[in-house]
Amino acid sequence: MKPQDSPDIARALFIIAILCALTVGSLYVMRPFLPGLIWATMIVVATWPAMLAVERRCGKRRGIATLVMLLILLVVIVLPLYSAISTLAEHGGEIMGLIRNLPSYTLPPPPMWIHDLPMIGTRIAGEWQTLSDAGPGGLLARLEPYVSIAAHWLIGHAASVGVFVIHMVVTVIITGILYMQGEKAAAYVLRFAQRVGPRYGEEAVRLAGAAIRAVALGIVVTAVLQSALGGIGLAIAGVPGAGVLTALMLMLCLAQIGPGLPLFGGAIWLFMHDSHVAAILLAVWSVMVVMLDNFVRPVLIRRGVNLSMLLILSGVLGGMFAFGIVGLFIGPVILAVSSTLLSAWINTPAAPAADA
Repeated sequence: MKPQDSPDIARALFIIAILCALTVGSLYVMRPFLPGLIWATMIVVATWPAMLAVERRCGKRRGIATLVMLLILLVVIVLPLYSAISTLAEHGGEIMGLIRNLPSYTLPPPPMWIHDLPMIGTRIAGEWQTLSDAGPGGLLARLEPYVSIAAHWLIGHAASVGVFVIHMVVTVIITGILYMQGEKAAAYVLRFAQRVGPRYGEEAVRLAGAAIRAVALGIVVTAVLQSALGGIGLAIAGVPGAGVLTALMLMLCLAQIGPGLPLFGGAIWLFMHDSHVAAILLAVWSVMVVMLDNFVRPVLIRRGVNLSMLLILSGVLGGMFAFGIVGLFIGPVILAVSSTLLSAWINTPAAPAADA
C-alpha cells in the first residue's frame, strides 16, 4: 500500500467526534419532547392497523381518521391513566398511613363457616388462625417494609400529575402528526435500518413493531380489562374507596403484580364487617379476575409476535423498573430485537477459513 493510499485516521476520528457531538446535541435539544415522542411512537405503531381500518371506513380521508383515532386515544388511554394517577396522588397520604399501621393490626379469627368448606376449609382456617394468633407485630409487621417501599415507588411516580399532563399533550400532538405522515416515517426508519444493517436492519425494525403491538395487546389491554372488572366488583360489593383501589389495580396489573391484593383485601374487609354473602361473591369474582390474565394475555401476545412469554414479561418488568411506565414498551422491544439478532448471528454459518 502506498503512503498516499493509507487511511487518514485523524480525519476519521474527527468525523466520528463531530457526528457524536451532533447526536448528543440533537438529543439534548429534543430532551423535553422525548417522552412524548416515545409514547406517541409506541401508540401509533400499536394502533396503526386500527387507524387504517378507520381510514377505510371514512372514505380514505386521513384527516378524519386521525381525528377519530385521537378521540379514541383520549377516551381509552389518556383519561383512564390521568384518573388513576391523579387518584393515587390525591390519596397517597391515606395509603401510606394504612401501610404504616399494618404492624399494629390484628387479624380477627376465621369465621366458622370457613371450617365447613369442602376439602380446603380446614387448611384455610388453620392458616388464618395462625396469622390471627400472631397478633400485632406478626406477619403484617414483616410485610410492612416491603409494602411501604412498593407504595413509595408507586405514589412517587404518580405524584407528578402536572408533568404527566404536559407529556400527554405533547404525546397527542405528535401522535396526530405521525398518523398523518405514518408511511413516510416508516419508510425513513426502514431506510435508516437498512443503511445500518443491510442484512438484518429491516427485519429488526419489523420485529420491534411486532413486539410493541404484542405488549400493547397482551399487557396493556389485559391490565385495563382486569382493573375494570375488578373495580366493578368492588363497587357492586360496596367496598369503600373502590375508585382508589381500581387505580391501584391498574398500576399493579401494568407492573405484572396482578389485581389480587386490592380485590382479596376488599373481600377480607367485607368478612370483617359481617357482609358474608357479598364477601363470598367478591372472593369468587376476584379469583376469576386474577386468573383472567392466564387466558387472555398469552392469546393477545401471540397475535402480536411469536416470542417467548418469559422474554416479554422480563422485558416488561425490567423496562418498567429501568425507564418507568414507558419501559413497558421499551424493555420488550430491546430484548426481542437483541434476542432475534443474536439468534440470527449464532445460526449463520461461519465462513470457511482461508487456506494458508
